[in-house]
Amino acid sequence: MIDVHCHLTEEPLYGSLSRILEEAKVSGVASLITSGIGFEDCLKALEVADRKYVFASLGIEPYALENYEKVMELIMRSRDRIVAVGEVGLDYYWGGRETRETQVRVFREFIELAKTLDLPIVVHSRSAGRYALDVLIESGAERVVMHAFDGSAGEAVRGAERGFFFSIPPSVVRSEQKQKLVKRVGLENMLLESDAPVLGPERGVVNTPSNIRISAETIARLKKIPFENVVEKTTENAKNIFNI
Repeated sequence: MIDVHCHLTEEPLYGSLSRILEEAKVSGVASLITSGIGFEDCLKALEVADRKYVFASLGIEPYALENYEKVMELIMRSRDRIVAVGEVGLDYYWGGRETRETQVRVFREFIELAKTLDLPIVVHSRSAGRYALDVLIESGAERVVMHAFDGSAGEAVRGAERGFFFSIPPSVVRSEQKQKLVKRVGLENMLLESDAPVLGPERGVVNTPSNIRISAETIARLKKIPFENVVEKTTENAKNIFNI
């Protein structure tokens, strides 16, 4: 199994990193991708990534874009040390209506950067799934991972038809929306993510990368297919899109 999206630089994971990684290995996690969000966090993500077991993706929160140019410059300088651009995207939950035009403009810049560097883009689209998909399609993005997508299953199918991937966190066990998505989207368009330390199987409890096993088990149950099939296909998908 591959955890394609977590935040190892955030507490309480960062303070217990050795233990967290050992638990992940024991639970069957073959590798992880930690996502930096913001310039300083991206620097930490690069420090954590050993490019053998832990890989890095660099991005910024859509609602905190003050220094996004520095993040873009860091991505360009670090192109040989990262496996993706992101998470980046749109957030209409935390970002006020007056910020939406700026969010879209910056999102388009990151899409173009990912295309230029020939890297996949990992997309945050909280309360903005349909709008994020529109921007991605209009911009001609192809290597796309929709992280913890909270839009409708119908919108997810629209993205899957374009070849976009959807990464499923352990919160799928308690999320009717994500369960509907899993039922509608094919396994060939799915990945596993923890989004640790959040989006765990229990609300309010610290999540860890080892919990992607719960994501895989839930996908297998909802699709009525063997657990091993889910692990094999999502791992193949992750290796192909991230080149790891």
